[in-house]
Amino acid sequence: MISKAMQDAINEQINKEMFSSYLYLSMAAHFEGKNLPGFGNWLRIQAAEENEHAMKLYDFLLERGGKVELKAIAAPKQDWASAMEAVKEVLAHEQLVTKSIHDLYEVALKEKDYATQVMLHWFIEEQVEEEANAGAILDDMQRIEAHDTAILMLDHRLAKRKGE
Repeated sequence: MISKAMQDAINEQINKEMFSSYLYLSMAAHFEGKNLPGFGNWLRIQAAEENEHAMKLYDFLLERGGKVELKAIAAPKQDWASAMEAVKEVLAHEQLVTKSIHDLYEVALKEKDYATQVMLHWFIEEQVEEEANAGAILDDMQRIEAHDTAILMLDHRLAKRKGE
């Protein structure tokens, strides 16, 4: 059986993962509306991954005999001044998620919840990948910032990403 403190912390993380999905879906809609379908594709895949993360926590909580308590998801931002601004926001958001996962791990340590600690190792590794991917795209954006046609080339590359 999972502790109440651990259950509450996991429920909070489910909400954060669902917000992440919602944020990235909002970004996808923004870019698709600006005729940048590659950025839209990348962000739709990001949104789907965040939803999968939420469901992984959801399923884990149920497997441990906990109660899933879904809360309202905050409305995400709708518009971004530039692709650069949006990609910077993705990286900053992933860094916040990483901190949140680390905080969740701290609760598992305090509660001596070894099963949750083991499960969270996957999330910790995933966040390293998420930050690296967003950082690499931001690096590319900074290299091509002054060249609008290069944005179209990056958009084309992002369109080729496939979901898992």
